[in-house]
Amino acid sequence: MNKNFWKNKKVLITGFEGFLGSHLTKMLLTTKAEVVGLDIKTYRKTTILLSSDYKRMKVYKGNVANYALVRKILQKHSIDVIFHLAAEAIVGASQQKPLRAFESNIKGTWTVLEAARQYGKIEALVVASSDKAYGCHKKLPYQEDMPLMANHPYDVSKSCADLIAYTYAHTYDLPVAITRCGNIFGPGDFNLSRIIPDAIKCALTGKTLLIRSDGKFTRDYVYVDDIANGYILLAEKLKKLDLGGEAFNFSDENPITVLDLVNSVSRILEKQIDYKILDQAKYEIKHQYLASHKARKVLGWRVQYRIEKGLRQTVMWMRCNIRERDGQK
Repeated sequence: MNKNFWKNKKVLITGFEGFLGSHLTKMLLTTKAEVVGLDIKTYRKTTILLSSDYKRMKVYKGNVANYALVRKILQKHSIDVIFHLAAEAIVGASQQKPLRAFESNIKGTWTVLEAARQYGKIEALVVASSDKAYGCHKKLPYQEDMPLMANHPYDVSKSCADLIAYTYAHTYDLPVAITRCGNIFGPGDFNLSRIIPDAIKCALTGKTLLIRSDGKFTRDYVYVDDIANGYILLAEKLKKLDLGGEAFNFSDENPITVLDLVNSVSRILEKQIDYKILDQAKYEIKHQYLASHKARKVLGWRVQYRIEKGLRQTVMWMRCNIRERDGQK
């Protein structure tokens, strides 16, 4: 991070109380940037943000698809940089309620982009897409020049947001770039539908882990701080390197199966995890992982937390979190 770049920068983070958003917010609060956060839920209990963090930023509660609100924030705070993270982030929830996913992930994205275009003073805008935007390809790992071939609600919503961002860059010369990340994990992930926090919790509580797939699905898992650093690097270099319209994969390039991941958690905790294979993962891509040589070459991005190190950090946080929640000493 180049702290000189962020000095006096006015930054809007949509979805700032989410898992990645909260980590990105805390990182930027270590600089002299002026941070503004927009989220549909604010001051929630399930966040790593502290009361001291909220005091150092401006907070707005609202829907990112509300054009008037987004434009008001840009103008009132003279925003320089936008990180657009607000989204329906859970694949299963998007499957059950596709209209909500489309509203948040597609309309929310075009709202931010159009508000930024009309505002006319944005220096950098980073839009969070996903590895799911690629859909299913036989050739792996996925690279940024591969077509977006999504089939299912969450995946398609990300493909659409991705393409709309590309349109605003190439049609309106808006300085917007796109991120596509592997599965993000780390401290502060309160969503137990994700395999890593669920596996750790089951190990610590002695419960049976329910694995939706057949256990052989392959993914890459990336530590949350590495992803936040990637977003910051991209924003810093977007204008200087003329990266408008470009997409960047962020991955540790170490794909593993679900069962291998569960075994890694078990080894770190020195506890056997009881699990049950449900084999009920419908509409999910079996093998999916990314190549990140473009991010390394262009941005100078490097993974600081390999899977083992990241899991250990996550386990430490989960131990404290579960003890505090259950009133244990």
